[in-house]
Amino acid sequence: MKFSVAFASEVDSWRWVRRAEELGFHAAWFYDTQLLNPDVFVCMALAAHETSTIRLGTGVLVPSNRIEPVTANAFASLSRIAPGRIDFGVGTGFTARRTMGLGAIPLATTRRYVERVRDLLRGETIEWDFEGKARKIRFLNPDLGLIDIGQEVPLWFSAFGPNAKRVAAELGAGWLNFGAQGAVESLKEMQEIWQAVGKGADALRSNLFFLGAVLDGDSSDDEARLMAEAAPLTAVMFHNLADEVGAMGGRNLPTGPLGNLLAEYLRVHDGYQPADAKYLSNHRGHLMFVRPEEKHLTPELVKATTMSGTRSELIERLRSLAAAGYDQVTVQLVHDHESAIERWAEVFQAI
Repeated sequence: MKFSVAFASEVDSWRWVRRAEELGFHAAWFYDTQLLNPDVFVCMALAAHETSTIRLGTGVLVPSNRIEPVTANAFASLSRIAPGRIDFGVGTGFTARRTMGLGAIPLATTRRYVERVRDLLRGETIEWDFEGKARKIRFLNPDLGLIDIGQEVPLWFSAFGPNAKRVAAELGAGWLNFGAQGAVESLKEMQEIWQAVGKGADALRSNLFFLGAVLDGDSSDDEARLMAEAAPLTAVMFHNLADEVGAMGGRNLPTGPLGNLLAEYLRVHDGYQPADAKYLSNHRGHLMFVRPEEKHLTPELVKATTMSGTRSELIERLRSLAAAGYDQVTVQLVHDHESAIERWAEVFQAI
C-alpha cells in the first residue's frame, strides 16, 4: 500500500511536499477550494519546481471552477515542470461549491467535462460547446515545448454513491474515497461495480483520504491533537448536515445522539449572517480549523469519527484497509499543523 499526503493548498505547501518526498511519501494532493485557499495550480507548480520524485495531484478539482481548455492547459503546464508526476483528481464538487451556496454538479456534466479534458491532453481536437455555440478546439502549438501533452496524467474520480462509482468505473479512473467511517464497505461496493462494468479486479486503484491524529497516551496532548488535527473533519460533517437539513433542506433531523448534536449546531447556524447566505459562515475554516462557536465537538466525538488512535491502533486499522484492497491512503494535514507528517511517517513505515 502506498502512503500519500494532502494539503489545504497554500503557497508554502511545497515546503511540506518536499519533506514528504524526503520521508518517502508516494504523492501529495492539493485541495481545489477557491475563497478558502490559494489557487491549486499555483501551489502545485511551486511544489513541482521544488521536488523531483513525488507525485502531485488535484484532490480534487471541481469542473465548474474552470472551463475545460483552461484545466487541460494547467495540467499540460504542470507536466512541463514535473513530467510524469501529475495526477488529475476530480469530483462533482463539495467544499468549493458549498462556499458559494451551490450543490454538486450533475454526474453527466462532470463526466463530459472529464472526457474533454482527457481528450485535449491526448492532443485531440474536440467538440466544445460554450456560450451557446459548438466549436472545435485543440492545443495549437504543443510542438514548441512550452507545455507537455506527451505525458500521461492519470485520472482519479471522487465517488461516494453507486451512480458516481459506476461513472468512475466506466471511465477506468482511480477511485478516491474520503473519510475513515464505512471505508471497507464502500470499497466492497466499488469493487462490485468495477467488475460489473467488465473491468479486471486487479486494475482498480483505490485511495482513501482521511483526517486524524496520532496519539501518545498523554490526555492533554492527545486532546489538543484531536481538536487541531482531526476535528476539522468532524466539523465538516455538521457543516454538510446543516446545509442538507437546514438552509438547503427541510429540517428533517436524524434521530439519536447525532440529531441532538446537530440540533445544537443548528441553533448556532441560525444566527449566522447574512440570513440569505449562511454558507459564508458555515463553511469558514472548512477542513482547516474548528471555529470557536462549534462547542458541540468533543475529543471523544472526534476520535470516533476520524482516523485517530495510538500508533499501534492506527497500524492495525491501516493494515485492515490494505487487506480489504486499498492500495493507497492519504492523510490530510491541517493548516499550521503540517508537522504531524513526522508522526504519520512513523506509522506508515511500520505497516
